[in-house]
Amino acid sequence: MDKLSNPQVTIETIKKYDFAFQKKFGQNFLIDEHVLNKIIRAAGVTKEDMVLEIGPGFGTMTQYLAESARQVVAIEIDKALIPVLNETLSDYDNVTVINDDILKVDIKKLVDERNGGRPVKVVANLPYYITTPIIMGLLEGHVPVDNITVMVQKEVAQRMQAGPGTKDYGALSLAVQYYAKPYIAANVPPNCFIPRPNVGSAVIRLDLFDKPPVEVIDEKLMFQIIRASFNQRRKTLQNSVVNGGVPVTKDQVVAALNEMGLSETIRGEALTLAEFAKLSDCLSA
Repeated sequence: MDKLSNPQVTIETIKKYDFAFQKKFGQNFLIDEHVLNKIIRAAGVTKEDMVLEIGPGFGTMTQYLAESARQVVAIEIDKALIPVLNETLSDYDNVTVINDDILKVDIKKLVDERNGGRPVKVVANLPYYITTPIIMGLLEGHVPVDNITVMVQKEVAQRMQAGPGTKDYGALSLAVQYYAKPYIAANVPPNCFIPRPNVGSAVIRLDLFDKPPVEVIDEKLMFQIIRASFNQRRKTLQNSVVNGGVPVTKDQVVAALNEMGLSETIRGEALTLAEFAKLSDCLSA
């Protein structure tokens, strides 16, 4: 089978299988060899690795992964793609395709069975509409993952990497940075895909921490506070937290801010992850 990174081969495959792109699955297939090589390099895939690929599509990136990794397990939700993948991946005996929804797969069990519980590398060209649930599911599920290298919407990548005081900084930035160190490896224009998306994309790599960079007494409370702080960005932190359903009073929030030496009129976007952890600890006390 010729490489699908050749756009002509992809077009012929679409015609041969009379394949219809499904908007509901957010299907945009990568057709740029240069970008594919960048993703493999960014993920640092070696012959030691098991790679979990989410949404292989026609198997364009899967072909590259299979040549670099020990084994690849690809999860594809669209059953119309299974016969296509059987053909496009027929030359590779180290690939397993599972027809399922990644959000319903027990990844921990999969890693135990296929990789003896050792950490895997996750590589994917993620559908935009479901990027955050997939990434947060992997991070919060404490799945044995070494790193996650994914193609996402450019603005989502910027939000994951953003720091305090910037317009992109928000709950997603803090959630990702609590579990992993983000690094944008490449920006990818729309013409690298069939069909072309309306927005630019980026490849981001998340290196998972062995333990979070901050210690916090009540992780759940901290994320409640973080979400409430950014739900109403224009408001002060104390108002956002009290109106955001966090089980604390305004007096308690003011006292905690005073204790930390922060202004009572401060907004959530000014706080670092360490400060959110400290605020949460003051409030859980």
